[in-house]
Amino acid sequence: MCVTPERDASDPDGEIMRATSRALREHGYSDLTIQRIGDQFDKSTSLLYYHYENKDELVLETLEFLLDSFEAQFTANDITEPREHLETFVEQMRSSSEEQRHLETLLELRARAIHDERYRRHFNRSDRIFENYLSDVIAAGVESGEFRDVDPDAVAAALVMFFNGIVLRRSTNDDEEKTSRATAEITAYLEHRLYPDAA
Repeated sequence: MCVTPERDASDPDGEIMRATSRALREHGYSDLTIQRIGDQFDKSTSLLYYHYENKDELVLETLEFLLDSFEAQFTANDITEPREHLETFVEQMRSSSEEQRHLETLLELRARAIHDERYRRHFNRSDRIFENYLSDVIAAGVESGEFRDVDPDAVAAALVMFFNGIVLRRSTNDDEEKTSRATAEITAYLEHRLYPDAA
């Protein structure tokens, strides 16, 4: 689960992060090289070698960059329409099959967290940030009476696990019809778990 980076075009670090993100989407992690990142970069590839020892340093910083962008764009300080916030977020996650290569890359990187503490820290932080955001949205809905009185943290954790499952399923199984039917079940879950007006 990532968003498009939002930094000033004149920011050299932002340029490097965007170039790395584009190269990851095009080649995936296994086929990624510093040179392929450089091919997406307007300036000399030698600049990348000067600042970063290897591709993992670049990838990890790019992941943090994307995550910081999400935090900056999705703040929970003023959630006036919780249900709309939640349903928009869920729909974005359900529609992510259009970026299959991106999903495969995320799964590939998450798998590295099994043996690499740096990736583990990142994905733990990523899950925590998404869970906190969703929990804030759900808590706002409970407070306003738009949602049932549920445990926001527990429901948010369930949703994030669901979304992570989408990534795994779509990366290893090409039965999109069955995946679509399964992902549609999240709507039923929300209706019966959260929405007071559900039958």
